[in-house]
Amino acid sequence: MKEQQIERRLAAILAMDVAGYSRLMGVDEVATLRALQAHRKELVDPTIAAHHGRIVKTTGDGLLVEFASVVDAVAATAAIQRGMASRNADVPQERRIDFRAGINIGDVIVEGDDIYVDGVNVAARLQTLSEPGGICISRTVRDHIRDKLPFEFTDLGEHTVKNIARAVRVYGFNAAEIAALPEITAVPPPVQLSIWLPQIQPWTKCAFTIARSQPVIFMNFTLSTAGSPQLQLSLAPSQTMSEIMLPSMSP
Repeated sequence: MKEQQIERRLAAILAMDVAGYSRLMGVDEVATLRALQAHRKELVDPTIAAHHGRIVKTTGDGLLVEFASVVDAVAATAAIQRGMASRNADVPQERRIDFRAGINIGDVIVEGDDIYVDGVNVAARLQTLSEPGGICISRTVRDHIRDKLPFEFTDLGEHTVKNIARAVRVYGFNAAEIAALPEITAVPPPVQLSIWLPQIQPWTKCAFTIARSQPVIFMNFTLSTAGSPQLQLSLAPSQTMSEIMLPSMSP
């Protein structure tokens, strides 16, 4: 019997949970759950999606999120923590929901919708080292973002991680430092368009132009199994179908 091939990929991993969640649930379980659900719906989940992240799993008060870009992972987490500071401004200290966040980057094993391996364990450990409302990242993450984001994380020294032989260098931001960060706008993903040209024979040459202010990121001209040509474009997010012009075509 052939063994199933293991899928691996490099990913930025965000582990996040609510600081003092058990205490909050003990004070008012219903109000805490409703508040957490509102934060997820109105801030956390939309911010993750805007930065092209994927929520791998939820564990009550916790989230495990995968990003293809470490820059997106850090920018999204900072945006969430800034947003939570604003949402908590008028909430009594003892009733506030504050997230702790840890970010790591590493090779992960993919099984269905879940991910495993050391990169996940390190992110979870970094989360526990984070202050409420803060962020902790590994040295690898810091090295990836240092020239790409205007963030200066504080060196918190080396820390041990369960089942990891080597110590992990940790860098962090507290809530006050995050509040002072410049806002980073998420870049929307390209728009994928497919244009069918059923009247064109497979050997026909097709020319097209795009409005100059809206650059094409990717283009591809293919034939379907039925022989009908298909023009596939990946465009800047603000571009609309009306800006695509297919001029005269000749065999």
